[in-house]
Amino acid sequence: MDPQQVFCPNPACGASGQVGRGNITIHSRSRGRYRCKVCGKTFSHTRGTPFYWSHTQAQTMILVLELVAHGCPIEAIVAVFGFQARTVRGWIDKAGTHCEQVHSQLVVQPRELGQVQADEIRVRTQGGRNGNGVVWMAMALMVGTRLWLGGVCSHCAATAATEP
Repeated sequence: MDPQQVFCPNPACGASGQVGRGNITIHSRSRGRYRCKVCGKTFSHTRGTPFYWSHTQAQTMILVLELVAHGCPIEAIVAVFGFQARTVRGWIDKAGTHCEQVHSQLVVQPRELGQVQADEIRVRTQGGRNGNGVVWMAMALMVGTRLWLGGVCSHCAATAATEP
């Protein structure tokens, strides 16, 4: 437990959302709880994660979510682990909501792009002997983070390079 990597989740707190300010202390190491010096509230180390209020070990939940992400049917997980299907679906929903929040916070933000790398490639599709099987693909990446900014496919090279 590192209190320097945690922030106060209380929206009414003056230090809410600020990491590394020295306002978070360990309240109970055995129960995994922190305390904010500014507002005095205590909170769990799982607060703001899909593991909050879960009675199942985080490693087990991660294993189940990885199996679902790789296409394992929920019925198979129910048969092997003995969980109820609604429990597994609840974990999936909580993890999906958390991922959406992380994505909107870290990725979907206006940002200074800096250096952008753009490229296009000519691709021949199957059955393209008459010239109609050629497609141009264009894409752009933010160099600093390797964040994919988008791409487009077109039958004309000029169109693929100029579309937003």
